[in-house]
Amino acid sequence: MGWRVRAIRGAITVTENSKEAIRDAVTELLDAVELRNKFDPDDIVSVTFSVTRDLDAMFPAAVARERPNWSNVPLLDVQHMHVEGSLERCIRLLIQINTPPLTQVHHAYLRGAQVLRPDLSMKPVSVNS
Repeated sequence: MGWRVRAIRGAITVTENSKEAIRDAVTELLDAVELRNKFDPDDIVSVTFSVTRDLDAMFPAAVARERPNWSNVPLLDVQHMHVEGSLERCIRLLIQINTPPLTQVHHAYLRGAQVLRPDLSMKPVSVNS
C-alpha cells in the first residue's frame, strides 16, 4: 500500500482582532501541529484556513508562508460561515498531506477552540518528547 492523502484539523481562538494576535495564534497552532505530526512541508497538498467574521486584521496564510520550507505550500484563506452563538475570534485549519501507510495524525484544538472538539483537544506536549 502506498502513500495516501490524510487530513489534519485544528483550531485556535485569538485574543483580539490585531495582526499581532493573529500572528501569535497561527504560529502557536502551526507549531503544535508540526510538533505532533513531524511532517515535511513538501508533503503538504494544501492548507485551508477559515476565520470567523470578526477577524480581518491579516490573512493567516501570510503567517504560514513565512515558515521555513512553506513558501511553496498552496494556502487559502476563507471566511467561516457565521452561525448565531458560535465561537468567536476563531481560526480553523485543514491541512491535506501525503503520509506513509499507518501514519497516525494528531489534530490540534487550542485555547478556547477546545470546546469545538474536546475529544481531539491537545494536551500540552513537551518539545523534548
